Amino acid sequence: MKYTYYPGCSVNATANIYRDSIAAIAPALGLELEELEDWNCCGATAYMSVKELMSFAISARNLAIAEKHNRDVVTPCSACYTVLNKTNHYFADYPELRRKIGQALEAGGLSYSGNIRVRHLLDVICNDIGYDKIASLAKKKLAGLKVAPYYGCQIVRPDSGFDDPDEPTTMNRLIEALGAECVDYRMKTACCGASLMGTQEELAMRLCKNLLLDAQQNGAHCIVTICPLCQMNLDVYQGKINARYKTKFDIPVLYFTQLIGVTLGLPLRDLGLGRLAVKLTKPMKRIFEGANNG
Repeated sequence: MKYTYYPGCSVNATANIYRDSIAAIAPALGLELEELEDWNCCGATAYMSVKELMSFAISARNLAIAEKHNRDVVTPCSACYTVLNKTNHYFADYPELRRKIGQALEAGGLSYSGNIRVRHLLDVICNDIGYDKIASLAKKKLAGLKVAPYYGCQIVRPDSGFDDPDEPTTMNRLIEALGAECVDYRMKTACCGASLMGTQEELAMRLCKNLLLDAQQNGAHCIVTICPLCQMNLDVYQGKINARYKTKFDIPVLYFTQLIGVTLGLPLRDLGLGRLAVKLTKPMKRIFEGANNG
């Protein structure tokens, strides 16, 4: 269970809670994540729309370095996954683009043959480790907890290869394996606004408000996501959304790795649950504190 790990910029900075929860659960799951040496920013999805060839080239640099280890590349960030996976597919499918990327890599003393897979951490945990194994390791089932899974708009589109692009279920099944109730709501793959929060805040906040409202109206105690930017938008801006729209949202937004960590009996402080902008509600605290003694 050894993988080449590409953390990406957000996980090492604004999403350090995600980083810490991944580090906490990996040993317990038997997951060995060896960080890619000398990795660089993938450019995220925005850069691909500005300078596409440059975006492909800098992403391919990471893939070229990773190929030396001859194992899957795993990332926890939806944007990083989308860009690296797209680069890998386009490199394979478009000969002229492959030639140009090859020239760019050659200038940096690298080459890439396209012989590795890019995978999201959710895929690895659910499909390589498996739901049954995770359930067997759980110290406590999260009975009574209603969880709204939020996939976001990038992870399964246009084609992740591990879930349905219109009706993904990977995280649904994970939530159920952990003993919680999975809340069905229609906006689980809708966009949160992503980086528009920095350029068109009102639009992004309206998108987030709609997501939060849908989860709330369907009885969710919390939202669980797999993307650093989605988590930040829904968590950090929730107070500002309440002020703008006169709403009263009080919905904690967790990473899926934090939820796994609770069931594994890991100390809550190691999972970063005390560092969320929207704090755990009293009902959630009772469930979580009953799930471990940390």
